[in-house]
Amino acid sequence: MKSQHPVRRRLVCFLVAILGMVPAVAEETHVLIVVGPSNHPPGSHEVAAGGRLMKHCLESAPDVRGVVADVVYEWPKDEKVLDRAQTVVFIGDTFPPNRMPGSDAILAKLGAMMNRGCGIVCVHYATGLRAEDVKEDGEHPLLHWMGGYFATRCPHHQSVARIYPAATIVPASSNHPVSRGWKEFTLHDEPYINNYFGKDENKLASNVTALATSMLPPEAPKKEIVSWCVQRDDGGRGFGIVMPHFYRSWKIDDLRTFIMNGIIWTAQRDVPANGVQTVLPALTEFGPESVAPKPRPKK
Repeated sequence: MKSQHPVRRRLVCFLVAILGMVPAVAEETHVLIVVGPSNHPPGSHEVAAGGRLMKHCLESAPDVRGVVADVVYEWPKDEKVLDRAQTVVFIGDTFPPNRMPGSDAILAKLGAMMNRGCGIVCVHYATGLRAEDVKEDGEHPLLHWMGGYFATRCPHHQSVARIYPAATIVPASSNHPVSRGWKEFTLHDEPYINNYFGKDENKLASNVTALATSMLPPEAPKKEIVSWCVQRDDGGRGFGIVMPHFYRSWKIDDLRTFIMNGIIWTAQRDVPANGVQTVLPALTEFGPESVAPKPRPKK
């Protein structure tokens, strides 16, 4: 029997070596996608379909394993859903917490989530705040959580919403993780301009980074910031991007990679060297109103 011990030892060593080559299963990363109200016509915004599309892209990305995305159409009543979220993504007509019932309680809970380092992402019109949402000087928690916002009909600042036949989006930071894997692209869409970044002559705060710019409007072009991010003092991260308006714009690989990078980065995950690459199935698979109207999930 003693003669078998070396064989057993070699077998154990072999199994240990094999197991060492098996990549460890990544811990789950929980992303909460909150779909807010929208009154836009079919083909534009498509916030519910956009939320489902983002879930698909995040969960199927081959280089970012272990992402679990929950899509909700009202503010979750289950505290566990909120407490496990590593980042929360908003899509809707203006910042959804200000449009949903019980907005004061939602903002308070969201503030607690931000204080623990949860990330935040706003897509297109969800970056927007109305005059009734902000103080006279433009103060709102979103300014600090995300680093800036689209000011719509606000007395302190007037951002601009306009559809451009060809807006070219240019990376503004070559070394930021969110800039990985996507390049300059041109789209027919509505990137908001003259976005609001604070009372210091609308300059970016020291912890805010411009991620993309566009020379707009065409008749008087100026370098406009159309996406940005913030590394907050609480350890959390925020990402804002003022596109896409048209649902069809999700077909653009570079735009999709850009947005997925921002979500993954705010969730405190490493962004792959080539960015979050996704293969997009037919847009109709996500149930846009422009193709086959579907009732909203029951509340």
